[in-house]
Amino acid sequence: MRLLLVEDDKLLAESLRKNLVQRGFAVDLADNGIDAEFMGSEEPYDIVVLDLGLPGRPGLEVLKNWRKQENPVPVIVLTARDAWHERVEGFKAGADDYLGKPFHVEELNARIHALIRRNHAVKGQTLQVGGLRLDEEQQQIHLPDGRILDLTGTEFRLLRYFMLNPGKPLSKTRLTEHLYEQDFDRDSNLIEVYVSRLRDKLGKERILTRRGQGYIFVAKQ
Repeated sequence: MRLLLVEDDKLLAESLRKNLVQRGFAVDLADNGIDAEFMGSEEPYDIVVLDLGLPGRPGLEVLKNWRKQENPVPVIVLTARDAWHERVEGFKAGADDYLGKPFHVEELNARIHALIRRNHAVKGQTLQVGGLRLDEEQQQIHLPDGRILDLTGTEFRLLRYFMLNPGKPLSKTRLTEHLYEQDFDRDSNLIEVYVSRLRDKLGKERILTRRGQGYIFVAKQ
């Protein structure tokens, strides 16, 4: 999953980025509203964490402009904890959730995962598809036969995206856009490499290749 973090406090932004990367997110950073609005309009992010107090262009204006462009990207707004009016204005502008500063990073992680599950119509607190259960904390996959397999960081990101989009044709380009940061080499063959590794772990029948369309994750029992 690919995340845009918009925060002008460099120390906080870098701390959050490191934590989110460890949680299996590809993270792009923006430290001003102008860059943030452009990036959020041009790149297919799965979620945005948006501070409102930004140089260049206020976060609230950035959010309003995205919604005017009919950009549906889920947005968590960061506000001062006592600024209730900012939270109200944020929801009116199209925010999906908010978090008051200062906050614990664990709460941010929980809200991010909850919003992603809601956006993908995932029921419950655990991502389960076709007898597979993904442990997002430990980055492990529980198989129907009871085995538990460890996943590398890239395997985890790829499998999570497949399990959030079962039965849908996913092109190599789309997978690359949602698994890697902005400066990643889009012509790399790493997607094929990691699809092959997941097939070795889950069975070749789990991930099908559809010529001209990409890969399909099979949600079978």
